[in-house]
Amino acid sequence: MTDPSQARVFEHEQGHQRAEAALGTVGVVKRGVSDPDTVAANRRWWDADAEDYLAEHGDFLGLVDFVWCPEGLRESEAGLLGDVAGRRVLEVGCGSAPCARWLADHGAQVIGLDLSVGMLRQAVDAARETGICVPLVQADATRLPFADRSFDLACSAFGAVPFVADSAAVMREVVRVLRPGGRWVFAVTHPMRWIFPDDPGEAGLTVAQSYFDRTPYVEVDGLGQPTYVEHHRTLGDRVREIVAAGLTLEDLIEPEWPPDLDRNWGQWSPLRGALYPGTAIFCCRRH
Repeated sequence: MTDPSQARVFEHEQGHQRAEAALGTVGVVKRGVSDPDTVAANRRWWDADAEDYLAEHGDFLGLVDFVWCPEGLRESEAGLLGDVAGRRVLEVGCGSAPCARWLADHGAQVIGLDLSVGMLRQAVDAARETGICVPLVQADATRLPFADRSFDLACSAFGAVPFVADSAAVMREVVRVLRPGGRWVFAVTHPMRWIFPDDPGEAGLTVAQSYFDRTPYVEVDGLGQPTYVEHHRTLGDRVREIVAAGLTLEDLIEPEWPPDLDRNWGQWSPLRGALYPGTAIFCCRRH
C-alpha cells in the first residue's frame, strides 16, 4: 500500500520508462474501483513493471527459491506447506515463478498462475536459465481455469489476493480446486500497515488513515483511469473470507524482522520491522 499523499516516483534510466511513466500515472486517489477496472489496471501495471521489479528484487527472491515475504522467511525453513514431493500444487500469482521452480525442484507437480503476461515472460526466461520448467497459466485468480478438486496444495507469496476487488472470490475458487484436506497458504501485506504512510523511514511510523477505511488505493492517469489498484481488508475481513469459503484457519504467521537483514524493500525496513509486523501469512486447510 502506497502513501496516499503521492504517487511513486517516475524514473527514466538509459531511455527506459518506469511503469508509472509508461502508463501515464499522474496521481493517487482513494475511491471505489470495479472488478473489471481492477483487473485491467493491474494487468497493465505488472506487464509494464515486470522487468524493473525483477531488476530491483530478483537477487533477493532468487531464481529457484521460495521466499514468503520481505522479512526473508523461506519455505525451506518454515515448512508451511509440509512435504510437497509428489503433490499437485497451484501457485496463485506466481510472478516470475521462483517459488514454483523451488517446489518443482523439491518434487512437486506445480502449475504457476498469474494475471500478467509480462511477469510470465520473465518466468519463461528464468526457466531457460535454470532448466526448471513449470506449466504457466495466464488467468484471473477469481476465475481459476481448473477442474474441481485438482490440487493438493495452493500457495501465494504476495500474489493476487491484495490486487483483486473480490478477494473472497479467490478463497472460494481456491477451495473449489483443492481436494479435501488440501492446504492453502498465502502471504499479504499485514493489514495494520494500511494505516501508515508507505515510507521505510521515520515518516512511516505515524498513523495517516483509519485501519477501518477499506477504500481502495488507486493510482490514475490524466483521464482519471486506474493504472494500479490495491484493496484493503482488515484481519477480521480475512478471517471471515477464509471461514465463509469452507476453510479452517490453522495458523497466522507474523514474521519478525531478522536482526541481520539490513536492506529495505519498498516500505519494509529494519526500522519499521523492529516495531510492528509487515507481513501476515494465513495457513488454511480445506474441510
